[in-house]
Amino acid sequence: MKTIDELIADGVAGKRVFVRADLNVPLDGTKITDDGRIRAVQPTIAKLAAAGARVIVASHLGRPKGTPDPAFSLAPAAARLGELLGADVAFATDTVGESARSTVEALTDGQVAVIENLRFNAGETAKDDAERGAFADELASLADLYVGDGFGAVHRKHASVFDLPARLPHAAGDLIATEVGVLKKLTEDVKRPYVVVLGGAKVSDKLGVIDHLLEKADRILVGGGMAYTFLKAQGHEVGISLLQEDQIPVVLEYLSRAEKKGVEFVLPVDVLVSAEFPDLKGKTPANPTTVAADAIPADQEGLDIGPKTRELYAAKLADAATVFWNGPMGVFEHPDYAGGTAAVAQGLLDSNAFSVVGGGDSAAAVRILGFDENAFGHISTGGGASLEYLEGKSLPGLVALED
Repeated sequence: MKTIDELIADGVAGKRVFVRADLNVPLDGTKITDDGRIRAVQPTIAKLAAAGARVIVASHLGRPKGTPDPAFSLAPAAARLGELLGADVAFATDTVGESARSTVEALTDGQVAVIENLRFNAGETAKDDAERGAFADELASLADLYVGDGFGAVHRKHASVFDLPARLPHAAGDLIATEVGVLKKLTEDVKRPYVVVLGGAKVSDKLGVIDHLLEKADRILVGGGMAYTFLKAQGHEVGISLLQEDQIPVVLEYLSRAEKKGVEFVLPVDVLVSAEFPDLKGKTPANPTTVAADAIPADQEGLDIGPKTRELYAAKLADAATVFWNGPMGVFEHPDYAGGTAAVAQGLLDSNAFSVVGGGDSAAAVRILGFDENAFGHISTGGGASLEYLEGKSLPGLVALED
């Protein structure tokens, strides 16, 4: 896999360099609520601009239906990128149309432009190879070179991720190189004890990684909405908590395998419950009740791990040498249900382990809850990509960057 430094050494001054970034940031209207992904790719863009490249930055944002939708415009991300670069960033209001072409043509050496959301064109995500390839051809006509640096999208077989690198001389950006290097530390010659913390809403999202990690981890701690399927599998009442009943047979099989392999599988011993989901806009007080994990009332919903579980998980993290964490422990967006996620984050910091926060909501929670992100070993920009890498899957965006 060619590095960006090698690409620059070959000469990029005056050349149009297409950077597939991941600017898929959360928005509240037009306000960016977490700019972590923009900050993560900014060094690659700055390095290319400093070398005299004419930089074309492209990304997706959200899930528009293959047509323009103002709610998913990259304009706020382009403005924030300009602030971080300390330079004007041009913005094209389409992907491969008149605005994109005129914006790119107007670039001079060292200047940066962002083109509009790639998913405004149906060809970006098309299942049909020919349709996807046709869009990749149009994107390729804008540029001379390609740099892949959108780690959060490398698990997608999309035009700008998979097809476009085949059409241009290409290299991996610094962010992708860093992400892959970190994930190798979780899969090759791992320092032990190796503890994995999994949360989030759906157990089905994590089945593949659990299956794979049962062969590698020493300890797996489970929280978030997915924990209630495990508790139900053990025969406990979970009330109106998130539940994927169809996954119970798989969960039981995993629990059995963990026991046979000597992998410690740790579930909540107490939870915070309420009869209704909290108000995440006004954040009015929720006044939750703490109950034992095997005593959730039938009319209540589990929304965070309880104080005893927080202490338990901190103790299970204390001696770790390596930790991978993906998924919050509860509805961290509300202050009354943020304590479990905050306790896990603090547990990582207190453990002296090499800690990897696996992107998505976990990364957002670290920043929203006020932790110093530089205190963690690594905060990934790709939750889904991180999980699929740890599952041992071949990621299309990485395959495409191989020489």
